[in-house]
Amino acid sequence: MTRGSWTRRDFLMRTATAGAAVLAGGTVLSACTSTGAGAGGSVLAGAKSAGTIKIGIAGEEPYGFTDLTGKVTGEAPEVARAVLRAVGIKDVTAQQVDFGSLIPGLNAKQFDMVCAGMNITPERCKQAAFSIPDYTALTAFLVRTGNPTGVATFEDVASKNLKLAVLGAAVEQGYATDAGVPAGNITTFPDQNALLQAVTAGRVDAAALTDISLKWLAGKNPQAGVTVTAGFTPKAKGKDVVSAGGFVFRTADADLKAAFDTELGNLQKSGKWAEIAKPFGFSESNLPPAGLTTQQLCTAT
Repeated sequence: MTRGSWTRRDFLMRTATAGAAVLAGGTVLSACTSTGAGAGGSVLAGAKSAGTIKIGIAGEEPYGFTDLTGKVTGEAPEVARAVLRAVGIKDVTAQQVDFGSLIPGLNAKQFDMVCAGMNITPERCKQAAFSIPDYTALTAFLVRTGNPTGVATFEDVASKNLKLAVLGAAVEQGYATDAGVPAGNITTFPDQNALLQAVTAGRVDAAALTDISLKWLAGKNPQAGVTVTAGFTPKAKGKDVVSAGGFVFRTADADLKAAFDTELGNLQKSGKWAEIAKPFGFSESNLPPAGLTTQQLCTAT
């Protein structure tokens, strides 16, 4: 493996701004609380009146992250900004938390919606309300150059007794477990850079995440000596799993979710969604297939 000038310091520099978040209008936010209800008694009314709403992100590139200038960007925040402007909310501020803290933080009213490329799953649907599907993505593995173990699926990880890295609270851990990967072979890490370091250091044989996320990560670290396997559809209980992500709201904020869903659907149909998402590695192929609903994803078995 050739490391070149790639060092741990490079990773730290890339995440140095993660504690502060800003999106549109230059407002910096840390340890924030939600927008709160407006005169109409709802978060939607309050956000329209205030002209701003607070979102939660997890720092996962390219879904929702803070760049080196301190700006919050990524597919989810940028799509959300366009949708919310159509709803009548001009500005967005953001708070970054660990991925596993997004729904708890939402329900604790630290922010009013989650914009982090979160997969819609039955378990998560019990805790919060998801928008219509925003995108779909395949799963892939980050491996050392040449893919020395020949891994292509979670079943390969299980049959070859490989060590796997996943993000904490992400869906890939469940995919691996369902495929028969022993719990002792799965290690959770807090962020993408930690996944990358685990692979390059040989502590794990592969790291699992969406192909979009891993291609972005590998592209930013060309000297790391890693590659991304072909994307695939994971299985659960022998059935293909549709991996679709969405925006997340508190169950009580039904009017905000309904307004957001309407304008997100319009954005997707108009072709503007693809324009916004393209810089982050998405294409029209990532649009949800016709007929796919949040209800289907929330009740999938």
